[in-house]
Amino acid sequence: YSEIEEILSTDLVPGDIMLIPSNGTIMPCDAVLLSGTCIVNESMLTGESVPVTKINLPNPSEYPKAMGDEIYSPEVHKRHTLFCGTNVIQTRFYTGELVKALVLRTGFSTAKGQLVRSILYPKPTDFKLYRDAYLFLLSLVVVAGIGFLYTVVNSILNEVPAHTIIIESLDIITITVPPALPAAMTAGIVYAQRRLKKIGIFCISPQRINICGQLNLVCFDKTGTLTEDGLDLWGIQRVENARFLLPEERACSESLLKSEFVACMATCHSLTKIEGVLSGDPLDLKMFEAIGWILEEATEEETALHNRIMPTVVRPSKQLFPESKQATNQEMELFELSTSYEIGIVRQFPFSSVLQRMCVIARVLGEKRMDAYMKGAPEVIASLCKQETVPVDFERVLEEYTKQGFRVIALAHRKLESKLTWHKVQTINRDAIESNMDFMGLIIMQNKLKQETPAVLEDLHKANIRTVMVTGDNMLTAISVARDCGMILPQDKVIIAEALPPKDGQAARINWHYADTLAKCTSSSPAINSEDIPVKLVHESLEDLQMTKYHFAMNGKSFAVILEHFQDLVPKLVLHGTVFARMAPDQKTQLVEALQNVDYYVGMCGDGANDCGALKRAHGGISLSELEASVASPFTSRTPSISCVPKLIREGRAALITSFCDLPL
Repeated sequence: YSEIEEILSTDLVPGDIMLIPSNGTIMPCDAVLLSGTCIVNESMLTGESVPVTKINLPNPSEYPKAMGDEIYSPEVHKRHTLFCGTNVIQTRFYTGELVKALVLRTGFSTAKGQLVRSILYPKPTDFKLYRDAYLFLLSLVVVAGIGFLYTVVNSILNEVPAHTIIIESLDIITITVPPALPAAMTAGIVYAQRRLKKIGIFCISPQRINICGQLNLVCFDKTGTLTEDGLDLWGIQRVENARFLLPEERACSESLLKSEFVACMATCHSLTKIEGVLSGDPLDLKMFEAIGWILEEATEEETALHNRIMPTVVRPSKQLFPESKQATNQEMELFELSTSYEIGIVRQFPFSSVLQRMCVIARVLGEKRMDAYMKGAPEVIASLCKQETVPVDFERVLEEYTKQGFRVIALAHRKLESKLTWHKVQTINRDAIESNMDFMGLIIMQNKLKQETPAVLEDLHKANIRTVMVTGDNMLTAISVARDCGMILPQDKVIIAEALPPKDGQAARINWHYADTLAKCTSSSPAINSEDIPVKLVHESLEDLQMTKYHFAMNGKSFAVILEHFQDLVPKLVLHGTVFARMAPDQKTQLVEALQNVDYYVGMCGDGANDCGALKRAHGGISLSELEASVASPFTSRTPSISCVPKLIREGRAALITSFCDLPL
């Protein structure tokens, strides 16, 4: 590596090969990983402060079957891409080989560059008050001009001295257009800004305070805004002989210690150790902590010794084993043997949002045959299992949990053939492993609402301020949280709009179905549906006309298809859309713009960098984080709770009334 040289990050160009230092770095550009693996914190872009593992792009010459004729795309191959602005925490590499990445994009072309561009050059926010104020001032100037001319002409005719004419004429202008008007209009804003500072809300764009007084719709991010950041393990429900057992609260009981269910929880994750501390997806972390096992990773010395990355090993902690106080020597020997029970993770197929699952190949110490463990979305896992192992009441049980707002994950297992060796496993296709699995049961996770959320949303509803949820999370979980926090009332119905792009010569279409029954709600013609459903929304409202009986919900993919192919439907859908799930950062901004186009004054409350564009675009953006989001947002709350929203609207209304009262002056 004599050709290695150190240059400034500004001199990097696409096509350069850069080396990632072992102790990590902040990425100065978008790059694709060519060798080694990296642990990266992508919170700057995604808002999720969970380190993700990036693996190198497979070499087509070594693995021709793995890649096929695939063309690289940063969106599709996110697992291999290091994005600009993200923090590489740690790298792992083969002996004698450095961690290398190929520079793809630099400057404003990168993912971070586009985000910065949207912050620097947002679309100007048009506010009616200021428009009307200018028109009012213009009309005063016209009146003053007429008075000025009349006075001058009249004074000249009456042969008044020149200096008297000048003084009297200028008097008319200052009387008609008060010079103190701008100062008087600013006074209300200044006092409102002081009061906001006292309650922990900081403002970098004071003129937006007036606009907040007119907000009639507020968009909320879900995770970390309406709900707590993490998930808690509520319980597990195992399956034996294709029947669900009763739900169990703990997964670390003695009887389950060597069960396939616990082995799957111990191995099927993407956790890693960073400076001795377990790190990774919070869901994986909670799942692993629930069983009380220990994770051990190979050191760099061991990796160098064996000339390949050694497998991660998991084993139960000694406290989990039942200890016998008065044990014979023979029994103690057996106990020693039993405590050496450990599982090595041989290969990992990372979680894919497209496939909605992850899979690992593992081997129990001393066993010849390897095991495949899989976890993911219950419907997907069940479809990949032998049907005779899936309980007949699977859909009913799953629906009960999702309706209650639980996040449900299904587990499956399969014993692999003995002919599959270490080397074969390293090159085997994912599809060959993920089939004919045995269904093992469900893990039920709970995402708790923040204590103050329901009360704040109730206050907003009483004030006739509409609330909308915009989240990157799963659709059913989002709908359930919306029901729990009172955004959707128990008697209200939710219609999911599922838009499909044009495919194989078929035109784009929208399928409508109810969220609770999943039954198609009208005939196959989307043109009739799109006209009928919004009409029903208006006429079938409850006693309180403000509370609509029907709510629309859709995911990011459907939203993109509707924006592209059903432009005429966008106003109708955003007028009654309450839940927008799986939304990308730019889609959140597009939604805010669509709401503004139907004459809403939109507030946005979020906590992640993925909310930056929407926070900047909204009439009133409130960030609950003091990190990247606060740079883009006009308002930042010191307390990470949505209770700041009603306070801001109150102060905005107070400042707005003051400004209105000042205009006649």
